[in-house]
Amino acid sequence: MSAEEPLFRVVRGVPTAEELAALVGAIVVRSRPVAAAPPVAASAWARSARPVAAPAAGPGAWRASGLPR
Repeated sequence: MSAEEPLFRVVRGVPTAEELAALVGAIVVRSRPVAAAPPVAASAWARSARPVAAPAAGPGAWRASGLPR
């Protein structure tokens, strides 16, 4: 593609300058990469439902499971 060759051309009709500007704006917006949404932090209410740590397995685990953490 040469520097003089247009990126697009009007096949039918005679668009106004405003219509061409709107078309170019729409093409530019659609050709931009979509930014990823930032990760949403879990609320304190949701975090409170998660266990702090799983009880350890092994000798004495049954006794440790009943102790306060």
